[in-house]
Amino acid sequence: MRMAELIESNYNLLLLFPRFGLELGVGESSVAEQCMRQGVSPDLFVMMCNIYTFADYMPTPAELEQLDIEQLLCYLSRSHKYYIDSRIKPIEQQLKAITGHCSPTHSAVLQRFFSEYEQEVIHHFTYEEGTVFPYIRMLMACHKMQAEYDIDTFKNNHSNIDDKLSDLKNILVKHLRGIGMADQTTELLFQIFSLEEDLNKHTFIEDVVLIPLVQHLEERIYEHK
Repeated sequence: MRMAELIESNYNLLLLFPRFGLELGVGESSVAEQCMRQGVSPDLFVMMCNIYTFADYMPTPAELEQLDIEQLLCYLSRSHKYYIDSRIKPIEQQLKAITGHCSPTHSAVLQRFFSEYEQEVIHHFTYEEGTVFPYIRMLMACHKMQAEYDIDTFKNNHSNIDDKLSDLKNILVKHLRGIGMADQTTELLFQIFSLEEDLNKHTFIEDVVLIPLVQHLEERIYEHK
């Protein structure tokens, strides 16, 4: 399949491009050709496209075995930066513009909700970048972790990071009225719904792709120690 045809089939897949370091100007090249030209695993890219396109898609063990774990970690790290810089910060600016027209009470509540949410997201990503990913890279280097840590620790404490986002969404839908900014509020809600959906996909990738891959890696490493 040509990359241009893939984009035309689901334009939302354009959101994956910065997370893979891919660029437009794809010409008539196929998906595999474009990925390989820019040093991206075609298997990983196609799997992410399937996850973002088909609600019932579930990668098979055979598909998981084909993946490059380091590229998956790079994709997840780029996703973290993308969420903070390209999704959350713009929503924060939109929210500030709207709350400037609210009562002080409503403004304070909305700002507090979003500030707490942003800090929760940053804490979540920082833990993954500082603890989980280095642990995985140690396993990839065939080193047994000395500390009492394994991927099940991450799995058992892995939670969605959209609860406060859902609260903010409900406040805007149910209680924000009379400020004369219907277009801006609608756009803000659209961005929040979109971010919530995207983050659910991100959590799915970590639960269904990353964790099983690392569990298999642990089994191999610990069997030889």
